[in-house]
Amino acid sequence: MEPLAERLRPQTLDELVGQEHLTGKDSILRKAIQQGKIPSMILWGPPGVGKTTIANIIAHTLEVPFYTLSAIAAGVKEVREVIEIARRQGYAVLFIDEIHRFNKSQQDALLGAVEKGIITLIGATTENPSFEVNAALLSRSQVYVLKPLGEEQLLQLLQQAMEKDEWLGSRKIELKETRALFNISGGDARKLLNLFELVVNTLQQESPIVITDQKVMDIAQQRVAIYDKSGEQHYDIISAFIKSIRGSDPNAAVYYLARMIEGGEDVKFIARRLLISASEDIGNANPNALLLATSCFQAVTMIGYPEARIILSQCTTYLASSAKSNASYMAINNALSVVNKTGDLPVPMNIRNAPTKMMKDMGYNKGYEYSHDYEGNFSPQEYLPEQIKGMKLYDPGKNPREDELRKHLRSLWKEKYGY
Repeated sequence: MEPLAERLRPQTLDELVGQEHLTGKDSILRKAIQQGKIPSMILWGPPGVGKTTIANIIAHTLEVPFYTLSAIAAGVKEVREVIEIARRQGYAVLFIDEIHRFNKSQQDALLGAVEKGIITLIGATTENPSFEVNAALLSRSQVYVLKPLGEEQLLQLLQQAMEKDEWLGSRKIELKETRALFNISGGDARKLLNLFELVVNTLQQESPIVITDQKVMDIAQQRVAIYDKSGEQHYDIISAFIKSIRGSDPNAAVYYLARMIEGGEDVKFIARRLLISASEDIGNANPNALLLATSCFQAVTMIGYPEARIILSQCTTYLASSAKSNASYMAINNALSVVNKTGDLPVPMNIRNAPTKMMKDMGYNKGYEYSHDYEGNFSPQEYLPEQIKGMKLYDPGKNPREDELRKHLRSLWKEKYGY
């Protein structure tokens, strides 16, 4: 049996709940569809608010060749195949779901066909197209912003489901509470309807079936793998991911990585978190960690899913297995605390910049000792402002790499900073 969300997917704009600013009477998108002359467009909005549905309605209404690709599974080869088919047919509409997952070369493959009018592109994205869609492709497309569904619209969806769906209609259902349904679905109509169906199916032996928040939460926790990119679960998973890396458990870290990948998390978001962890949790205990994380970010940006999962796994397991230190993280926090307490303290005269004669006459840069002119490339001159001189802000961590740094600093600054 098809999921409830698919059984109830609107076939016309009049059946669509929400997005009245785009699909309501006299709206620009409705007029374009009615006239049969739609522009290439990017539908931007959160999950489950009608992006795919609008594309399907356009396909049914225009009665033109219509092709669908998912950016998760498709590549340049599949794009070129559709373009070639459209060229032979004379014209086609191509819908690409999650177009933000296409890398630059994949998006570039679309550009020529869009420019020549061989295809009209409809792209759906949950990410800001200004950052995720090539400028050339974006300039040839109209961006339509879809709004999150409010509680009134979500309730309307549930009521429509009970009225229109044959399976639900055969059961007596009482919607006593809806808060849990709305919170778990996070404004995602597809998730809301499928969760509602799951709850009703679980409670189908009851008569009437009374929907309460507690029942929904119990069933959801038992039966649904929840991953809402904008909700609490999103932050729980990423928190568990980072803490597993920090705790040197590559097994747990790669598990939570898999949860995010399966949940549709943006590849760049994961890579950014790895970059932060490489510096915050590993730092100078293993400087190569930041280099690998930077390479990981660059690589997944070029590659995209599904292959990006391999690169993310390599970086994740490396960081989790690495020696750890938060000394650099603590150092900048200490320094920021001092700055907030002491304000703009004057920079010592000897290390000030002196680009003009007047500054030189005022003593700027006077007495500065160029470190490389001294033995060991070091001169024990003052660098901190007078009011905080001798204040140690960086304390190397206790690991082999930073032990070497500590020994070196002790040979230079033992009396001043106590290394």
